Amino acid sequence: MNPLILIIGCGDIGLRVGALLLADGQAVRGQVRSPDSADALARAGIDAIRRDLDEPAVDDGAEQVFWFAPPPASGARDPRLRGWLAANRPRRVVYISTSGVYGDCEGRWIDESEPLKPQTDRGRRRLDAERALAEHAAAHGTETVILRVPGIYGPGRLPIARLQAGHAVIDERESPPTNRIHADDLALAAVAAMRRGLPGAAYNVSDGSPTTMTDYFCRCAALLGLPEPRRVSLAEANRTFTPAMLSFLEESKRLVTDRLRCELGVTPRYPDLATGLPSCLD
Repeated sequence: MNPLILIIGCGDIGLRVGALLLADGQAVRGQVRSPDSADALARAGIDAIRRDLDEPAVDDGAEQVFWFAPPPASGARDPRLRGWLAANRPRRVVYISTSGVYGDCEGRWIDESEPLKPQTDRGRRRLDAERALAEHAAAHGTETVILRVPGIYGPGRLPIARLQAGHAVIDERESPPTNRIHADDLALAAVAAMRRGLPGAAYNVSDGSPTTMTDYFCRCAALLGLPEPRRVSLAEANRTFTPAMLSFLEESKRLVTDRLRCELGVTPRYPDLATGLPSCLD
């Protein structure tokens, strides 16, 4: 009998992971908070559990867990994951973290051995979650696998509203390198991590072809038939961009993905924006 697989925070990526597992004959449940999200799971053939992660946790009884739920929007810790771990003893957990845990690497190519030095609370919350999983593994023998993920794009995930609002981008000559992964490739990596990821290991999940945020927004505009965004200097961006947008630009790095490809056996179907963006209109 196949073990119960639970996807906590079963949104867009969770639905993609669930579809892959269902196609393989696995029993899948998805945990969400809203009625609309539960309806989306039902339409996809996934059993839905409605639960608020900010309420006291219960024992879900799942052996294999994909944790895709975000931490709270403020603070430097993730009480949601810590609370759930206190009540549960899964055999294996795959957790989607962020490449933001590395902080700023000044555009260098980095692998998973890079020291973790997040510069924002967004990154610190994810690092706290990684540490909570490591502590749980040490205390209870749970096998944990971490996926460190940059910007995600795919159908329904393009920056349409930002482009329509006419927001500016940084001049290409000053725009730092950024990394991306297609949503379908992230789903493939998550399933591979559950099946083949080494306990305690972390994996960079990226397409391996970093460009810049400017390149990304300009390609999206061309794809959608929208005006190309205007360029501004880095100095002007520092004065006018939101703190969230600046945090992505200030944590510059290029992700090495050898472990993703060699240990997990995942070769991205969309290895760059040229191949990945057209699929977003399907």
